[in-house]
Amino acid sequence: MYKNKWAYTYVVVCLLLFLFPIFWVMTTSIKTTTQAFQIPPVWFFKPSIENYTQVFKTQPFIYYFLNSLIVTVLSTVFSLIIGTLAGYSLARMKMKGQKLVSFTVFFTKMFPPIVLVVPFFALFRQFGGTDTLFSLTLSYIAFNLPFVTWLMWGFLKELPESLEEAALIDGTSRFGAMWRIMLPLAKPGLAVSAIFAAMNSWNEFLFALSLTGQHAKTLPVMAANFVTQDAILWGPVTATGTMLMIPMFVFTLLVQKHLVKGLSMGAVK
Repeated sequence: MYKNKWAYTYVVVCLLLFLFPIFWVMTTSIKTTTQAFQIPPVWFFKPSIENYTQVFKTQPFIYYFLNSLIVTVLSTVFSLIIGTLAGYSLARMKMKGQKLVSFTVFFTKMFPPIVLVVPFFALFRQFGGTDTLFSLTLSYIAFNLPFVTWLMWGFLKELPESLEEAALIDGTSRFGAMWRIMLPLAKPGLAVSAIFAAMNSWNEFLFALSLTGQHAKTLPVMAANFVTQDAILWGPVTATGTMLMIPMFVFTLLVQKHLVKGLSMGAVK
């Protein structure tokens, strides 16, 4: 009991530390400008929606939201498809130079994104692809692929090959064995890959700022519009940040169910 008490205390303290910045952003978004900068902080107040009203009045929020949604969905789906096939190939196929290929895939994840901004911009500009959702989606796929490939390679490698061999003996194809046998058991890896790929694409700011203008701008870039030369409009910034968190929060909760379900299915099978 004594150890459990300290364990629960530690968990509660960690949760408070992790959740307090989110709580502060959300409460600031429903405060007036005077209340937001009041010292000592105001803990009990009448909620106001003026910051959210200002966001929708001054910015085409729905347009940028759809841009973010399209880019996130497309980059996540294609990253999962390509990364899963690549991870399966590395886990099951024997080929020449396999170690070099694996090292190259993982090595690309070590590059900081800021190093590749100029090459990506020059490449898309040469082909006339700047300020388009296609170029932004392609960039996010390039960044998500190494992580998805690495993660799915690890999950698929741990699954016994005897399951596939039994399926092949029964007459199914290699792709059929992967689709019907291996992927259902690798649902935890797919869930984790989907969460990280979607979060990376949804929250990404640097490439969205560098590769877009007005047509393909996303929500994180829109939030930066409230940082002006005269002042930082904290009310609209926190309101945009709150609305930016909600879709990923809901998506994570939905995928988490599949994550737990996939773990249990893998253990039983």
